[in-house]
Amino acid sequence: MSDENTPIANAISDSAKIHPARLALAKDWAEAQGGNRAALLLRYYKRIRSIRRFEIRCSELSGGSDAMVAGSVHTCLGQEAIPVGTLSALRADDYVVSTYRGHGWVLESGVPMESAMAEVAHRATGINGGRAGSAMMMAPEYGFIGENSIVGAGVPIAGGVAMALKKQGKDSVVVVSVGDGAMSQGGLHEGMVFAAAEQLPLIIICENNEWSELTRSSKLLQIKSMTERAMGCGITNVIADGCDPVAVAKAVSDAAKSAREGGGPTFIEFEVSRLGGHYNGDIQHYRPKDDMKAAAARDPLVLLQDVLTKEGHATAEQLAAIDEEITAEIEAMIERVRQAPLPDPATARDHITAPIPKFVTNPVDADGEQMMYGRAVNEALRTELTTRPELLAYGEDVGHSGGIFGIHRNLQVEFGAERVFDTPIAEAAILGSALGSSLLGMKPVVEIMWADFMLVALDQFVNQMANIRYVSQGKSTASIVVRTQQGATPGSCPQHSQSLEALLTHIPGLKVGMPATPADAHSMLRAAVADPDPVIIFECRGLYRQEGPVTMDQPIESVGGSRLTKEGSDLAIISWGRMSLHAKEAADQLAGQGISAAVLDLRWLSPLDTSAIDALVKSCGGRVMIVHEANVTGGFGAEIAAGICERLPGTKVRRVGARDSRIPASPVLQTGVIPDAKGIAESARAFVNS
Repeated sequence: MSDENTPIANAISDSAKIHPARLALAKDWAEAQGGNRAALLLRYYKRIRSIRRFEIRCSELSGGSDAMVAGSVHTCLGQEAIPVGTLSALRADDYVVSTYRGHGWVLESGVPMESAMAEVAHRATGINGGRAGSAMMMAPEYGFIGENSIVGAGVPIAGGVAMALKKQGKDSVVVVSVGDGAMSQGGLHEGMVFAAAEQLPLIIICENNEWSELTRSSKLLQIKSMTERAMGCGITNVIADGCDPVAVAKAVSDAAKSAREGGGPTFIEFEVSRLGGHYNGDIQHYRPKDDMKAAAARDPLVLLQDVLTKEGHATAEQLAAIDEEITAEIEAMIERVRQAPLPDPATARDHITAPIPKFVTNPVDADGEQMMYGRAVNEALRTELTTRPELLAYGEDVGHSGGIFGIHRNLQVEFGAERVFDTPIAEAAILGSALGSSLLGMKPVVEIMWADFMLVALDQFVNQMANIRYVSQGKSTASIVVRTQQGATPGSCPQHSQSLEALLTHIPGLKVGMPATPADAHSMLRAAVADPDPVIIFECRGLYRQEGPVTMDQPIESVGGSRLTKEGSDLAIISWGRMSLHAKEAADQLAGQGISAAVLDLRWLSPLDTSAIDALVKSCGGRVMIVHEANVTGGFGAEIAAGICERLPGTKVRRVGARDSRIPASPVLQTGVIPDAKGIAESARAFVNS
């Protein structure tokens, strides 16, 4: 047992090794602020001018027949004072998450300009090897968690980083930037609700340039200020001039001080000008000329030039000389990038997941302790919480009450509310926070109460956690376990009964398992926790009270690996989840009718045990039936069938699954949709006899 007041950090190695470049930048800013006003303003001017020139050249290099840059580029022209002022007020051990308009944030975090430009130009020498491009750069080693090209999606992730810092006992803070258009996104609001509930050290910066991509925000948002949205979440809010780096630094410094002292999140709305289009191909035909003229009048560079010259800190000639020096440096850098190698196409599929080891599957010991499926999951969580101090188990209603299915029963009592806790009803925040916290060394095992509820937060699976290892070239990974349950049970409505495994099995970078027995419910969850990649475990709600033998002191398995539950020679039946039990029952019925059917429980759909599939199909004379609870059309059975036919031409394949229907609540109606053992046996008999 661990006391909830024991700092988790005591047993976690420090995952935040601060990059020397970030340390140097923080030191430079501290020295500038400790000097005179002239030195500080000149440093602000140089940094803003450097970002401005970088952005202009990014756009220019994307045009023409010999363009260095392919695709869209979203520049921060007019908004450069925000990252510059913000990073001048932060420490080297603070973190940043930005929007896709994030080159300024990348550079101010200490990422070398050449590495950033090489990434925009998709060179092998880019900070992400050309895998991220302009809109999705990430460099956690510099404290830059990453850009996010999904509007508003970075807020839940940033909340997870902040949660990890708080639970590790650190006083660092996290800054996440969004645009005013993002203030309509559900994931952003879930992130704010989560940050407020947990009182996280998070600074949410809204770069309000008054445009939601190609539409004026005032036409879409019936509020006077973006801060009104934060007020509704109970978050401290501030409005400041985003064109003035001094004002930016002051607002961020105050928010950071509050966060470090336990004051929770702050929302800062910075009013800025957008000096360019939404992206490099945007000619802004929709934008009034007077709006562009007003924006130009608030150009942070023009305003700084005016202050510097009027206060006598620099002459126009001196500033022009600075501009020329910066331009020359950037042009030399661009020429080096132009000569840099392109990525090797042979590496395109590297780093999707960690290398898949040889599958290791423990045998089921009939003499193991008899326990229900649900308790087997609970015992696996208890063991992992005991042996892994970095593990967090959380979700809706899982803490105090133990969850609606009792899977977390007594775990909060044993391990404390710091490690086993309840969240708001906010799936995007649950998944995003799991991702963010995993990047700082935590091991989140989160519950999505019903698989159907995943769909409101599918972005965090598909666009976020599945991309981390790939984009970072294996330097980072989203080491997360997501538990959920699915399948039809009597009385469950169509929004609580779907079998959705095919959706996530389709996504490269995710691993997906479906245990059918208490033994596998225990061992597969432990394997998922030990795995370095994001793993989704679909438990079978209808099996939570099923009993079976469980041996809890077995070695931890690998993720992947099937189990042959019945031998046979006439027909191979391949299944998973609850249907694998029905398939075995059907095979027992067939045995009494002279048909020898083998049953393979796949257990894991990704990675898929194709070797075991092929070996069984061959041993059964090339006749195979695939059975699953999901409806047939588009089900994962089609993928298995296609793979078998490609690898073993001439194989006879049949699929059995739910009819293409919604799942009714009525138990009587469900029998007309969902296969059972009798129906599987009938289909198998007809298949063999044909």
